[in-house]
Amino acid sequence: MRKRLRILTWHVHGNYLYYLTQTPHDFLVLCDEQRSPGYAGRAGTLPWGDNVIEVPLSQVKETPFDCVLYQSRTGWERDRLQLLSPAQQRLPRIYLEHDPPQEHPTNTRHFVDDPDALIVHVTPFNRLMWDNGRTPSAVIEHGVKPLTDARYSGELERGIVVVNHLAKRGRRLGSDVFQHVREQIPLDLVGMDAERAGGLGEIGNADLGAHMARYRFFFNPIRWTSMGLAVIEAMMVGLPIIGLATTEMSTAVRNGHSGWVDTRLDVLIAHMRALLDDPAEARRVGENARRDALERFHIDRFAAEWSRLLLDVCA
Repeated sequence: MRKRLRILTWHVHGNYLYYLTQTPHDFLVLCDEQRSPGYAGRAGTLPWGDNVIEVPLSQVKETPFDCVLYQSRTGWERDRLQLLSPAQQRLPRIYLEHDPPQEHPTNTRHFVDDPDALIVHVTPFNRLMWDNGRTPSAVIEHGVKPLTDARYSGELERGIVVVNHLAKRGRRLGSDVFQHVREQIPLDLVGMDAERAGGLGEIGNADLGAHMARYRFFFNPIRWTSMGLAVIEAMMVGLPIIGLATTEMSTAVRNGHSGWVDTRLDVLIAHMRALLDDPAEARRVGENARRDALERFHIDRFAAEWSRLLLDVCA
């Protein structure tokens, strides 16, 4: 029987952490009294399993674990030195990099400079763009476990956009792209603080699949980020996907098969109009998106890859 590991980590991206904890190990998640960003423990509405165990910051040094999974620069540069004992700092260590480089796209050296650590990227594109230096790196692509069995119906002749804090995050997340397209195509925006950008507001994790299922297509306006979990969740429901042909989106969506990606907004708008005019075609494309998502982003594949990697690192 393979060992069940105890992994110390942070609550940085709630949905990703939920999917990660489908791996058959125990995850010790840091928390503080305020449930502040990065230290929220089991907070939120996600159905956390019994293998997600909160560890107050004051108890970290007395808590046994096998491995540390860092997920933010603050965690690596500050918490590692301030919260962990010297012995814990020497334990097997992984840095989970959620994003492509935010400074120069090709010449940014990763701040984890440790040949005894491992950087895990969430997309092959991210690994390609980062200069990982002397630190070994690997890729584990996203895996998604839908919270409901929602399936595409597509009766709303509108597109759905899911981005958190779009107004605040600006051009990188495509706030201008969203506004430009919305002038010509009926679009609804959901996510944290969506109202500020003229959207509907936040939809709870458990309700998002059913909410998206009624829309004719999913539009991703983001220029520069990882493969969005909301995109994959929409594919799992069976929505056609339209987005910018940048980052990992260019490999995840096949034109004419599961949706369309392009760098020309007028081309994307034309495809949106075609989907609004042809519900049967939208359903066909959405079914292909669902099949592709189940093949590439299935939670069982994701959990198995993470389990193998954790066991190898801790061996």
